Amino acid sequence: MKEIKIAQLGSSDDLVVGEQVVAIGNALGYGQSVTSGWVSALNRDISTEDSEASGLIQTDAAINPGNSGGALLNMNGEVIGINAAKYADSQVEGMGYAIPISKAEPILEELMNRETRDKVEDSSKVGYMGIKAADLTTEAIQMYNMPAGAFLTEVTQGGAADKAGIKKGDIIVKLDGQKVSGKDDLVSKLQYYESGETIEVVIARADSGEYKEQTVEVTLGSKPASDK
Repeated sequence: MKEIKIAQLGSSDDLVVGEQVVAIGNALGYGQSVTSGWVSALNRDISTEDSEASGLIQTDAAINPGNSGGALLNMNGEVIGINAAKYADSQVEGMGYAIPISKAEPILEELMNRETRDKVEDSSKVGYMGIKAADLTTEAIQMYNMPAGAFLTEVTQGGAADKAGIKKGDIIVKLDGQKVSGKDDLVSKLQYYESGETIEVVIARADSGEYKEQTVEVTLGSKPASDK
């Protein structure tokens, strides 16, 4: 078996419009594919119904379903971006987008250095924050300029969250460095932490009509018998 070569990371900060690039991936699930093109523009912003992204590389290299997450390479074979999206319209061709590797590299390093955890098997030992949460609608996020996360509808007095200064109306946006997309995501992530552990939680709190983030330390408690 041939040894798999590890791709080297390049510098997306040095890219110029008109530079040739190559996109690789698993287009349409047919297996590995390679397409080539040019850097059409830099620092592009795009938005969809569900999300927004900024500072992207625009390329005319074909990026199709299955290519997302694949590498965008320069002519030295260095990874300078991660294929992310394409503009889908019958009247538009050759508009694909990639996340610059300079933006992705810190996330990659965080993932590589993150401690691997196993799900807590004994449900009685799972960490408990003493909160009730709800998902935010897209309309609410847009109307009130709210960050995505788990919106707290209730904070139990004397519970772990309350002791850390977390309040009703706060939005949990990160748990132990991991983004929280909503209520179910928060519940799922907590399954990997035991009661008694102290973790960092990033919350967003409304202040004069603007949501500002702050980081608090929460020592997880045990779930009360009445809630089990």
